[in-house]
Amino acid sequence: MENYSPALDSMFHALADPTRRAVLHRLGQGPASIGDLAEPYPMGLPSFLKHINTLEQSGLIATQKVGRVRTCTLNRANLAAAERWFAEQRTLWSDRYDNLDTLLTILNGDDHEA
Repeated sequence: MENYSPALDSMFHALADPTRRAVLHRLGQGPASIGDLAEPYPMGLPSFLKHINTLEQSGLIATQKVGRVRTCTLNRANLAAAERWFAEQRTLWSDRYDNLDTLLTILNGDDHEA
């Protein structure tokens, strides 16, 4: 996966805010209306809607309006893209640390041949 992906950049920007992360956590339990999602936060609805718009533009959630109610759902497939990026980074850095450990062992003369 690319390190400079506009979609990934947008996702990480959305994930950078604790309110948006909490909204995603709540949506992990199932769809919810914007009113229900906004209820626990001490901010006006226009401010909360900016968070919803950021999450929607990043592709982490989708919204659907039926009548006067706008319902949000978690887009698990796009969230999985961020998880894959973390897994790739974990593998990369684990391999680098293994190589460093090997090099340090050799440099310290701890590499005994049998």
